Amino acid sequence: MVRMYARHQVADYDAWRKVYDAFDRGALGVRQHAVYRRVDDPNEITVWHDFDDRATAESFASSDELKAAMTEAGVVSAPNVWITDEA
Repeated sequence: MVRMYARHQVADYDAWRKVYDAFDRGALGVRQHAVYRRVDDPNEITVWHDFDDRATAESFASSDELKAAMTEAGVVSAPNVWITDEA
């Protein structure tokens, strides 16, 4: 299993969260996920998603569905994305 982290800025957390919650991540291979907000900037979001393998994580990250959801949700910065494997 691999875990992908992504950090980005959103225009409005509440609006972003509605789109995030409605997005069908499971259809794109996400097994588990969580959302965190920066303590001193609630519109800076860090999310993690678990996948079976790196190829599925990379496919998710480059999917048109994810890009459309991010635009709809009001993501205003390019995400900083990194993929990890349990050590």
